[in-house]
Amino acid sequence: MEQKEIKLIKLERKQHRGQRVLLLRYNYDETLKGLSKSIGCKWSQTNKSWYLPDTPENIKKLFVHFKNKARLDISALHLANIKQSDTPVPNVKIWKKSAPKVMSELPPEYKALLERKRYSPNTVKAYCSLFGQFLQFYKGIHPDELTEKDIRKYQDYLVKKRKVSINTQNQAINAIKFYYEKVKGGQRKVYYIERPRTPKTLPKIISEQEVVRILENTYNIKHRAIIALLYSSGMRVGEVINLRISDVSFDKDIIFIRGAKGKKDRITLLSAHLKTMLHDYLSVYKPNYWLFEGPNRKRYTSGSINKLIKKSCQLAGIKQKVSSHTFRHSFATHLLEKGVDLRYIQSLLGHSSSKTTEIYTYVSRNSLAKIKSPLDAILEDKALINNKHKDK
Repeated sequence: MEQKEIKLIKLERKQHRGQRVLLLRYNYDETLKGLSKSIGCKWSQTNKSWYLPDTPENIKKLFVHFKNKARLDISALHLANIKQSDTPVPNVKIWKKSAPKVMSELPPEYKALLERKRYSPNTVKAYCSLFGQFLQFYKGIHPDELTEKDIRKYQDYLVKKRKVSINTQNQAINAIKFYYEKVKGGQRKVYYIERPRTPKTLPKIISEQEVVRILENTYNIKHRAIIALLYSSGMRVGEVINLRISDVSFDKDIIFIRGAKGKKDRITLLSAHLKTMLHDYLSVYKPNYWLFEGPNRKRYTSGSINKLIKKSCQLAGIKQKVSSHTFRHSFATHLLEKGVDLRYIQSLLGHSSSKTTEIYTYVSRNSLAKIKSPLDAILEDKALINNKHKDK
């Protein structure tokens, strides 16, 4: 029986249009060309090659995608540049025999339990990365041999050496606790890991006039529909990119949000003006499944949305840093200022507790307008007293 010839793809690293990319070098082959396009590769006329952004995720994607279809020659790559928090690709035969391991392997049950408990893909990725970094810090020592003192030492390293944010520090603690309390079945009370004090920050909002200016300076109909949806519905960016076309009910003027934060479904408003924008957008772009799709009919990414927001804000002359979440905060605050009951806003935002929603009362202009400064009260009383003396 004739053995099937295995095609060869040589991977190279190169700077292209200001970013580091992976070039896929191979002799012209229609099958390989189709496979390259199907995973989002773009053609570089300058390099005469298909390419992808140079990330550890894309390297793993290539190994998985071309498995049993082509051999990947990575002899030109410097694997030491791959982030240490990334796990090796399982069941992949790498051509370069001496490819070094860049981190301690995660216990296989760690990721499996996260997925079994239906943690979101972003949380699974974050926990695996953060726990992998913890294992790398104590490389060569089994995690079961580490003590609370060792964990505190690692916390000191995160705070003093790496100077990570409070959110990152808290998430690292959660990732570590997940192993000891869930994977190993330890009791919660055994692990006295100190947490940093979380600052009480107020949500950053923009004015109604600034929202209008941003929309007026967003010229792409698809981008304008995304920004209008973020502001008019109060949705999180992750909820927006997960919307399917069928989730928008044009007849009932509502949007179904499925499997949102906390695995909860809810509905939110479909603005009359947004409805018109979406009809125009759908007629031009004709997405296949997801409401907003990128290249190759894949879901739009949160990074792409924040980039388009930044561009529109620059054109609108808005100096304040505006993200997708700024529109959610502004949506809630502006509704509150118009007299909408806090309980309705809580429901639209999908907050479990009213205390979370109450923070918008601190940035509402209407709420502040009801409070009189003690200086005004004193001076007004003094003016009243002076007027009484003049009358006498």
